[in-house]
Amino acid sequence: MVQQPTMTMGQKIPLTIKRLGINGEGIGYYKRNVVFVKGALPGEEVYVELTKINHNFAEAKVLKIQKKSKARQIPPCPVYEECGGCQLQHMKYSYQLTAKRDVIVQALNKYVKSEAKNIQIRQTIGMDDPWHYRNKSQFQVRQPGKHVLAGLYAANSHKLLNIDECLVQNPMTTKITNATKKVIDDLQIPIYDGRSMKGIIRTIVVRVGIQTGEVQLVLITTRKNFAKKELLVEKLKQIDSSIVSIVQNINADKTSLIFGEQSITLTGKDTIHEELGELAFDLSARAFFQLNPQQTVHLYDQIKNASALTGKETVVDAYCGVGTIGLWLAKDAKEVRGMDIIPESIHDAKQNAKKHRFKHTQYVTGTAEKWLDIWQKEGFVPDVLTVDPPRTGLAPSLIKTILQVKPKRVVYTSCNPSTLAKDLQELTKIYHVEYIQPMDMFPQTSHVESVSLLTLK
Repeated sequence: MVQQPTMTMGQKIPLTIKRLGINGEGIGYYKRNVVFVKGALPGEEVYVELTKINHNFAEAKVLKIQKKSKARQIPPCPVYEECGGCQLQHMKYSYQLTAKRDVIVQALNKYVKSEAKNIQIRQTIGMDDPWHYRNKSQFQVRQPGKHVLAGLYAANSHKLLNIDECLVQNPMTTKITNATKKVIDDLQIPIYDGRSMKGIIRTIVVRVGIQTGEVQLVLITTRKNFAKKELLVEKLKQIDSSIVSIVQNINADKTSLIFGEQSITLTGKDTIHEELGELAFDLSARAFFQLNPQQTVHLYDQIKNASALTGKETVVDAYCGVGTIGLWLAKDAKEVRGMDIIPESIHDAKQNAKKHRFKHTQYVTGTAEKWLDIWQKEGFVPDVLTVDPPRTGLAPSLIKTILQVKPKRVVYTSCNPSTLAKDLQELTKIYHVEYIQPMDMFPQTSHVESVSLLTLK
């Protein structure tokens, strides 16, 4: 007998939302099948229409909220529903913090059920003011009609939303972007068209030094030279005295990547200066830097607390980037070593260490597993290994190496609860998870960060 499907496209069903998913959607169950509902909140009773059917789950849209959650609020952003850049503006902030902790609990129960009940998961550290925190904006530029638009694409579409104010962006990035958009419009400089590949201006990127007030304005263009370029630069210089660097980046490819390989400083400095606690950094147009510097200080302090350094310990900073985490720990460590697969990052890490006069740091290009193995053979095993991997989590080969090298403490900074939990499945063979500290680095979004302390059993 052929089993009939329990759900069909367009079917309308009642649901009770049990919890929040990793992408900020509500999760309910219909005849033992998981249903993801965008915009629904835990505790709500909703009437929905099924919009996508998969083997063991479905997606649905809300037709009516029959019982509202007390966590629900009216999103303050006028383009929130269309934009997709934020996922949780319809949820009061205190509830966002609780929900983000719960996403970690769910992931642990799924992947490390036997360990989960013994792991201390602390309350999420949030922000006093969870708005206007992003220090960098990257707004696409298009001209569908008479005037130049700059903003983000609507979720799952090719429609550009013109955004005059973004509530999670630092106000200075908004001011500079809007003024730049007007200058480009007034000078009638041709705008890039993604279909025909014609036009000049593709993207406006603005980064502000939160502690220093310095601003860098980057124009992504399809070619180096174009009409009225000098006049454009003169007009952009007049926007605001805080602009200390105007850079042109050339990207002629048909790609979703923002930056091309070539950057030219048009006027001012090559970099802007930014400070993070006691550390200072010079940031070039393409350099990676945390998007929420205020909360980054709290994140790095949590990493320092977990590392519990007394001045006698050796530290390895895997996935070190430009060296920020290792340098944050360097003052209290006997020695810091770091590695990254991107040569430019290692160059910057060395420069940053030199600038801060640290003589006990060493940075090398390559994977963490390669260098941990080499160093172990030379008799060096770190007391503390700190890892801050991408969303995909730790490489299986690195997990294997960690289990073999056995650093006394592993401090795992995660931006994805699912891959963290999967990695803990392996690491808990020899490590005890002392605690997990959730951190809200991106208020109003579904992103969940955390710092976990692992000690050898």
